[in-house]
Amino acid sequence: MSILDDLKTLDPNDPGRWPLPVRVGSVALCFVLIAAFLFYFLVWTEQKPVLDRAVAEEQTLRATFKTKHSKAVNLEVYQQQLADIERSFGALLRQLPGKTEVPNLLVDISQVGVGAGLEEKLFQPSAEVKKDFYAELPIKIKLTGSYHKMGEFVSGIAALPRIVTLHEITIKPENKDMYDNLSFELTAKTFRYLDDAEVAAAEKAKTPQKPGN
Repeated sequence: MSILDDLKTLDPNDPGRWPLPVRVGSVALCFVLIAAFLFYFLVWTEQKPVLDRAVAEEQTLRATFKTKHSKAVNLEVYQQQLADIERSFGALLRQLPGKTEVPNLLVDISQVGVGAGLEEKLFQPSAEVKKDFYAELPIKIKLTGSYHKMGEFVSGIAALPRIVTLHEITIKPENKDMYDNLSFELTAKTFRYLDDAEVAAAEKAKTPQKPGN
């Protein structure tokens, strides 16, 4: 008789009469099933969210590592780009006059108009407008003369070693009887860099003061 036939003859209502090997196997099987059931409900269901978070964190760390690795590989390129930017910024900054150079720059702007043969009717510097690291200096200018001379004035302003921009330009006849006698009104803007003390003062002014200070 085979083992399968022996199992078929077992009385499920009287397990005490089962052969010893069958009883031991049945108890072991029940123990395994109960242990698996308890593991699933007491361990797996509680630890599964922890495992999911760990997997997600691993993916994030891998992505961060790839990003940092890419930056590290290209570090020399980034450093060279930074050096180029700093050189370009320094060149632009050198085109901004310091506080002591502004009066001479205003004279240069005025002299450009005179040198172009224009008659200066108004030259009125306005109050500075301070930005992050520089100050903007608007100048109201009114000149009269021919259209050709106004072109020379604009070219002369562009040739100055310092940055000067022209805004709000209005050209109209100065004398109706003289077609080439024009009035040239505009706002010229030049800029100067703020020194360290001025930048620090500006930053302090932006910082909200606590009551009692």
